[in-house]
Amino acid sequence: MIQLTPQMRLLVAVAPVDFRCGIDGLARRCREVLREDPLSGAVLVFRNRRRTAVKVLVYDGQGFWLCHKRLSSGRFRWWPSRADEAVDALRAHELQVLLSAGDPRATQGAPEWRRLASHEATAG
Repeated sequence: MIQLTPQMRLLVAVAPVDFRCGIDGLARRCREVLREDPLSGAVLVFRNRRRTAVKVLVYDGQGFWLCHKRLSSGRFRWWPSRADEAVDALRAHELQVLLSAGDPRATQGAPEWRRLASHEATAG
């Protein structure tokens, strides 16, 4: 089972891919186009040209997971469109929103890291 955690690296491919390719084709695209190692454990998200489906590729240390979601109706409303980059990063809660066909940039979560007050500063 795949569980998304805040510590995971979550990457979204900007350009659409041909969904006829499977694990090997997406892993090759990771290396050649995204300049990412598909064996790194990063969660890699791809979309088809019509924005009606996504594929998620992740290596868990034993093998690859390939998940495919096709919407019953409509399209994925949001997708990164950075012309200067092949890949865009998301946070765990943003990927959950994206997979629900929502706009992850419209969500707001707690900061990923925040300094905690030291015990000495609060005890004085």
